[in-house]
Amino acid sequence: MKRRNAAADKRRRKMITVLWTALLAIGTIILIYREMTALLYILATVGVTALLIVVAKADLTASERLTNDNRRSDDAAAIGSGITSTFGAKQS
Repeated sequence: MKRRNAAADKRRRKMITVLWTALLAIGTIILIYREMTALLYILATVGVTALLIVVAKADLTASERLTNDNRRSDDAAAIGSGITSTFGAKQS
């Protein structure tokens, strides 16, 4: 039963996304047709600003913790040439 609900939720979210995209496309076409490029310019600027704010406020520390793994500290050049890697070694 839960699987069917998850599929229905996914389908509903996809439909909402398609409707938003269609609505924005129709709005853009209407503004272009009516030659309201100044309004389009303002809306595009506000949209890009909102996107930049969302990206700036994103919490990336959780993803850094997931990828900050000591196993990835190999040095490809050292592996290829057969020398000992000093990548990530502590200096004394």
